Amino acid sequence: MKPLPLQYFFETRLAQWLALPVGGLLSLAFAPFEWWPLAILCPTFLFLSWRFAASPRHAAKAGFLFTVGLFLSGTYWLYNTIHEIGHAPAWIAIFLMFAMVAILGSYTAALGYGLTRWLPSRASAGIGGIWHPLIVYPAAYALLEWFRGWFLSGFPWFALGYSQTDSPLAGYAPIVGVYGISLLAAISAGVLVVLLTSTRRERIIAVATGAAIWVTGAALWNHEWTQPIGRPVTVAIVQGAVPQDLKWSLEYRDSTLDLYRDLTLPQLGKDIVLWPEAALPDMPDQLRDFVSQLWSAARAKNTTLITGMLHYGKDQDDIRNGLLALDEEAQWYDKRRLVPFGEFFPVPSFVRAWMRLQSLPYTDITAGERNQPALRAGANKIGATICYEDAYGAEQLAVLKEATLLVNVTNDAWFGDTTAAPQHLQISRMRVMEAQRPLLRAANDGISALILADGRVEKTLPRFKPDVLTGVVQPRTGLTPYAHVGNWPVILLCAVVIAGAVVIRRRTPRKTVTGRESHGA
Repeated sequence: MKPLPLQYFFETRLAQWLALPVGGLLSLAFAPFEWWPLAILCPTFLFLSWRFAASPRHAAKAGFLFTVGLFLSGTYWLYNTIHEIGHAPAWIAIFLMFAMVAILGSYTAALGYGLTRWLPSRASAGIGGIWHPLIVYPAAYALLEWFRGWFLSGFPWFALGYSQTDSPLAGYAPIVGVYGISLLAAISAGVLVVLLTSTRRERIIAVATGAAIWVTGAALWNHEWTQPIGRPVTVAIVQGAVPQDLKWSLEYRDSTLDLYRDLTLPQLGKDIVLWPEAALPDMPDQLRDFVSQLWSAARAKNTTLITGMLHYGKDQDDIRNGLLALDEEAQWYDKRRLVPFGEFFPVPSFVRAWMRLQSLPYTDITAGERNQPALRAGANKIGATICYEDAYGAEQLAVLKEATLLVNVTNDAWFGDTTAAPQHLQISRMRVMEAQRPLLRAANDGISALILADGRVEKTLPRFKPDVLTGVVQPRTGLTPYAHVGNWPVILLCAVVIAGAVVIRRRTPRKTVTGRESHGA
């Protein structure tokens, strides 16, 4: 077989290094830019790099650089979080940011190496041709995203599926969840690879596959898998917009309490008033009178007040990041997924000892129990998440059996005026689409939002401005297909595809490709 011009290009060092800016370009597929077609085009480049890699090492390098580009451009705000807000030295912030990016890149490097060494995709090598870019590469990439989302506590940012909240693929969210949409987006990239590299017959198959995926997604967009229950609920979301560097200052403590009280009192009478994560700048035992007075005023107006608040667990060394719901009785939800290097430091004890000697700031918060009941708010049940733990969609599925509304409280002030807040809002929208429940989202300095059950953002508040967002939401009951089964059907499907490809490859005689041995050796 005569080599394609694309093959010559992707065997060059230039093509390998281009994976870095192409990965960076992929970050623009996500909020706030939301150029979602890039989530198809950029993986196409990666798949071509793997398909025509001159060696497994070249494929690994392309995968590493692609992911490094994505996370360096997309999570540059980690420096602001660790250094500007967390007050860690600049060199530590830079080291931690690059270390995390390098670790994430190593996953994609290992995947590229493995695919190219043990599952070479050249058309004359085993099961190459159409099936590698159309099925095997997408399955492997989706499996990698899932792995990246939980291994070593996980970092589920930038799964391809999140970029598709406003594309026809969003119609699949209640059925297959974010990783299922990632798989479909990756298959769409595989379609483009086939169009660029394969025969006319194979192109027809690929186009038919892509068309079926996108037409079906569009048809599913407005399908309702859950049902309204009860009457509409009136809500008020309070955004205090207290600067992070003043939030825990004793000098500003009373003014912060006055701010939240003054914004809240006119809203009493609504069914739910929601405050952000850790809205109150002290522990409950220090704010007993303040909380009791507001609770009494809220109960007199039949209002459930829900606020984020740090509190002690078993003792004063057991600090929890909690959500306090003041209904007929006080109820707590404690954050389960903590932010690495923000709420806990995932480092060995000897590193902690060194940090103490250097007077470096660190604090560990205790994670909440894995299974916590929904919070009661009048006639409704609340499925709660705090901050970025709503990026772990499968972990909120159990509460959907009783929850009729979703709540997320967050303090994105940690990220400053960066793209992190809109990225986080997009993740929240995906959780709504998967569950088909409306979401009340309270953020300290934005983006506070009211998200309807179909994922549309009904209202938002401007960032960095104290204000109150009011609206009406319709509680819903019932479970979507995704809520019934979670990620496992998609993960098992991807694993079966990879396993099947390995078995077929082992049973296929090796052949030379363009004068060289294939990479299976």
